[in-house]
Amino acid sequence: MRVGASVAGRIVGWREVPGLVLSGRIVGGGVALRPRPGSKEVTAVAPISGRLVKLFPHAFMITSGEQTVLVHLGIDTVKMRGDGFTCHALENEMVKAGEPITTFSVKQIEKARYSPLCPVVVLDSTPSDLENLRPEGNQVEVGDLRFESR
Repeated sequence: MRVGASVAGRIVGWREVPGLVLSGRIVGGGVALRPRPGSKEVTAVAPISGRLVKLFPHAFMITSGEQTVLVHLGIDTVKMRGDGFTCHALENEMVKAGEPITTFSVKQIEKARYSPLCPVVVLDSTPSDLENLRPEGNQVEVGDLRFESR
C-alpha cells in the first residue's frame, strides 16, 4: 500500500515525536512531518484511498480494507477540543488519496504550546513492514510518497 504525505513539510525522526504511544511505535510504524516553517494554516489530505473510519478534529483514520492509517494533526492537540481545526469530510465516507480531510491552524497549535508534528502511522505494523521510507530531513509535498507498507 502506497502512503502519501498528508501535509507538506520535513520528515522528522521518531525521537523528535513527543509521547511514548507514537514515538514508541506502540500503535504501529510510520513517519512524522513537521509542517513548513511559517505555515499558518495547513490542510491535511488523505494519505491513502479508502473509508474514513474515524474523524476527530485533531486526527483521522482511513482503512483500505487491508490496512488502517492514522494521521494525527499535532501532538496532544486533543486538549484543544477542536479549536483551530475544520473538518472537510464525514466519518464513514469513501475518500481518495489527496482529498482534503481537515484544515488546522499551526499558529494556534504553537500558541497553545503543543507540537505541530503530524505523525502518519500504519496501525498494527512494525518498522520492518515499511518500505521505501523517505529519509529524515527530506522535504515532501502533499501526496508525495512517504513510504509503502506490505
